[in-house]
Amino acid sequence: MANPLRKTMVYLGLADEEYDDVAPEQEAPAPRETPAAAAPVNSRPAPVTPLRRAPAPRTAPSGMNEILTVHPRHYKDAQTIGESFREGIPVIINLSQMSEPEARRLIDFASGLSVALYGKFERVTNKVFLLSPEHVAVSGEQAEAESGVDAGFFETH
Repeated sequence: MANPLRKTMVYLGLADEEYDDVAPEQEAPAPRETPAAAAPVNSRPAPVTPLRRAPAPRTAPSGMNEILTVHPRHYKDAQTIGESFREGIPVIINLSQMSEPEARRLIDFASGLSVALYGKFERVTNKVFLLSPEHVAVSGEQAEAESGVDAGFFETH
């Protein structure tokens, strides 16, 4: 009868079956194998099932019927902005009620959102910004007038 440890190793693919035919008294010590060398040559990686499916590419909604206006007081309000923007809703962000360091942080967050989701992030006034999805066209005099202006977010007086 063959060694149970050997049978287990063969079952797990850690040893070759050819050594099982040898009688126990004739068995020579098996050469040590590295895990990479013990793997079968024809092995294929197991299929991987993703936990989440990639979202389908978004198409432009048939008609825009909502614009969200947010007056954040703390940086934690960024979650509302991100969720709405991800759903394709344009967001107006009024930073007048935030401290300057938190407002700068929120601006960085909104800029990252616009780049990641192919949207646009534009300043409307000194502390009011428009975060618009890819499918929304924004037009007006302000965009043309500010093309030669310094791109700073806050004016220093």
